[in-house]
Amino acid sequence: MREIICLHGHSLFHRTEPSSPGKMGNADSKLHFRKAVIQLTTKTQPVEPTDDAFWDQFWADTATTIQDVFALVPAAEIRAVREESPSNLATLCYKAVEKLVQGADSGCPSEKERQIVLNCTRLLTRILPHIFEDADWRGFFWSTVPGAGRAGRLDEGGDDDARPLAESLLLAIADLLFCPDFTVQSHKKGGSESAEDMQSIDSCEYIWEAGVGFAQSPPLNYTHDLNRTELLKLLLTCFSEAMYLPPSSDSKNPSPWVTFFCSTDNRHALPLFTSLLNVVCAYDPVGYGIPYNHLLLSDYREQLVEQAVQILIVTLEHEAGSAASTALQALDSSASPAAMEDQEAAGPDNLFVNYLSRIHREEDFNFILKGLSRLLNNPLIQTYLPNSTKKIQFYQELLILFWKLCDFNKKFLFFVLKSSDVLDMLVPILFNLNDARADQARVGLMHIGVFILLLLSGERNFGVRLNKPYTLRVPMDIPVFTGTHADLLIVVFHKIISNGHQRLQPLYDCLLTIIVNVSPYLKSLSMVAANKLLHLLEAFSTSLFLFSSCQNHHLVFFLLEVFNNIIQYQFDGNYNLVYAIIRKRNIFHQLANQPSDTASIQKALQKRKKPATGISRTNSTETVSMEGSRPAAAAEPGTLKASLEATPGIDKLTEKSQLSEDGTMIAVPHSHTPQTTGDRASAGASDTESNSERDHEVFSTESESTQSRLSSVSSAATAWSPTPEWVLSWKTKLPLQTIMRLLQVLVPQVEKICIDKGLTDESEILKFLQHGTLVGLLPVPHPILIRKYQANSGTAIWFRTYMWGVIYLRNVDPPIWYDTDVRLFEIQRI
Repeated sequence: MREIICLHGHSLFHRTEPSSPGKMGNADSKLHFRKAVIQLTTKTQPVEPTDDAFWDQFWADTATTIQDVFALVPAAEIRAVREESPSNLATLCYKAVEKLVQGADSGCPSEKERQIVLNCTRLLTRILPHIFEDADWRGFFWSTVPGAGRAGRLDEGGDDDARPLAESLLLAIADLLFCPDFTVQSHKKGGSESAEDMQSIDSCEYIWEAGVGFAQSPPLNYTHDLNRTELLKLLLTCFSEAMYLPPSSDSKNPSPWVTFFCSTDNRHALPLFTSLLNVVCAYDPVGYGIPYNHLLLSDYREQLVEQAVQILIVTLEHEAGSAASTALQALDSSASPAAMEDQEAAGPDNLFVNYLSRIHREEDFNFILKGLSRLLNNPLIQTYLPNSTKKIQFYQELLILFWKLCDFNKKFLFFVLKSSDVLDMLVPILFNLNDARADQARVGLMHIGVFILLLLSGERNFGVRLNKPYTLRVPMDIPVFTGTHADLLIVVFHKIISNGHQRLQPLYDCLLTIIVNVSPYLKSLSMVAANKLLHLLEAFSTSLFLFSSCQNHHLVFFLLEVFNNIIQYQFDGNYNLVYAIIRKRNIFHQLANQPSDTASIQKALQKRKKPATGISRTNSTETVSMEGSRPAAAAEPGTLKASLEATPGIDKLTEKSQLSEDGTMIAVPHSHTPQTTGDRASAGASDTESNSERDHEVFSTESESTQSRLSSVSSAATAWSPTPEWVLSWKTKLPLQTIMRLLQVLVPQVEKICIDKGLTDESEILKFLQHGTLVGLLPVPHPILIRKYQANSGTAIWFRTYMWGVIYLRNVDPPIWYDTDVRLFEIQRI
């Protein structure tokens, strides 16, 4: 509705000449347009391409919005033309592209030409998904139209006649995105741009927003923003062919649409990449801070930003890690600041990936990071006036963009971790993880958040930054605590595991791996976080849970590694954790004495049939949640969700590195050690499956949840059952030596103090532990083992499926891909 108002109202505010008919005229133009569509669907004979009187009905005399086009051109009719009169559909596509090419050549000097370009853009956005869904038609745009010469598109016009339709379309869109007085502010005082000017124009002078590589911020022009948005919507539709190919397709064959658009054939690649990135990172949804301003004024920049970030993540999707490393090598060579454009040959063929990996100035990194953190923190803003600030909805796309930046530009990753600014990204990620944990429609969001934290946790600086005190007031339904960002991370992770959705099980390994990676650097955990870690160990070390899957014992190994790292490397400040370990020492003794005989195993497995017993909390004050928080809600009935590919196991996701004495990382060869996590059979279930073999509830966690989310693979479902030999194979490798030594030394001392002083107050015990030391009493410190994220084909397929699923569900006005035969994922109604 907003688009209708602005498109028909812009003549009142910006133009002196009348640009659109009144309401009656608009109704008439819709009627004419609908008649033209009916004529097209009923004609059995091919209409000649030269019959301009017929074809012009679709774009010359109409003033239809994109919503109108979707309403007036039903999917069934597009399919009918495709099947019954294919030559008419082919001619319609060709003629629409021809109009865009002509508009790009002329520079759209008149209002009529701009309207034709917009009408053709909307029509192609409507038709393209129906071209892609039919395998026989997919190659149509990559064929040349016989005898249909394009009007001199390039200087060497002869070659242009043979250009495939797709290339002509993409080049026309690129030109139109830098068309003065249509999508950019003209630099001329008077008169209009001529065709010669369009061909010789330097689009680097017309970058849409100040930021990376561009200093001037052009004045906001909502008509230009709307026109850019329409063209980007068509561009995104062109790229969406990937949705119609099954997920098993060879990822090494990138989309020809993206490959061509991001190649040197596109002379606007650099200014367009810069425009998209700057528009996203400069966007401020709060504006001048006027309460409720988003209810009074339409924000057309937001629509543009959403399309821009979606174009960015799609164009950056088609390069693997090897290409990024090539770009890094090129970047590390003595590159001058101007090298971004000069050295296109070095690094990936995809220029968008190339440019992204070459950004290196600190002020550019700062601009990007500040922009992303401002947008990701936007939904967390609390004000005393309810709903007074605008909340953005495209945070999933922003997380994917941040992932790409860190993955393709290691200098950016190091910049992010160089200061506490990384915490401005951490808090919104944890907020989203906590908020989405009960909603199965947002399982993908949970994964991308965890993957980002896994990537960050592979760097030492991330663990160090987590020691900064957490003082923000973010509305989260987690226990109130006084502590650091590390405490926040542990408390949120505990909440996800103990209180999250069933389908988050494949992420448990990742969550605990992140805690293991940062644990050697955590100087002082709060009592709340310490209790949460012990609670997880208590849950994971029950006989029932351990014997329910051949992989569950790995979770115990991860937690023991966390405790060992903290005791060996950060003992002095972690008296809260030491006290929690002493209080829960029976867990460790039970683990050391875990029965492995057949009778004990059978007895433990029989408990499956009995109701779970609750594990009570020791500290009742933990029930108090943070101010303004709401419990994580499940998806509303009727919500659509896109299915996901299976998550690779943690051993596929990570590569082990050892921290040497001089602080450098040494890769550890793959071998089965106590810490090695095997292929989690249970992690192989895709998001589309119910994971029914893991539906057995193991234990009740907190007093507010009666059913645990911790379920395990049943032996019946997997045809696997635990044996005494299997239990012994991992039980003998449990890394309990350090903890047992700590208990052996400290438990008698603590008991003596309690008896001597008649203590019932734990603060005195904590004071004693605070000043205690275990120097010379513990085993020789083990080397720090870090599991760094590594890209692989499984994660590449996962990311593509997730990204296109997000884009499908976010583009609902108009619903570009709705009701077409998408094959990359399934759309399910919850």
